[in-house]
Amino acid sequence: MKINQLKTVNVEAKEIRLHLKVSDRFTAFIHDQDGEQLGGQDGGYVPDFMPQQHYGDYVILNIDLDTGMVTNWRKPTAEQIEAFIAGDTDQ
Repeated sequence: MKINQLKTVNVEAKEIRLHLKVSDRFTAFIHDQDGEQLGGQDGGYVPDFMPQQHYGDYVILNIDLDTGMVTNWRKPTAEQIEAFIAGDTDQ
């Protein structure tokens, strides 16, 4: 016979998935090995090298809860970073 009964079971929480709408207010800066700011963006669209299908409006990061590491990050190319520093928002 099947009955409705609630049971508590242990599960392992592994990842938090952040979907942050920045409403054309994305801000990020690139720094060199000495902490000096090389350039970046103060307000605008999310650059194309950010992960996932963000449509320029969302920062989408998946973070492993055990390590704190961003699991969906893909290394941008040097050209993408150079364009970002130069203020080319199409990269």
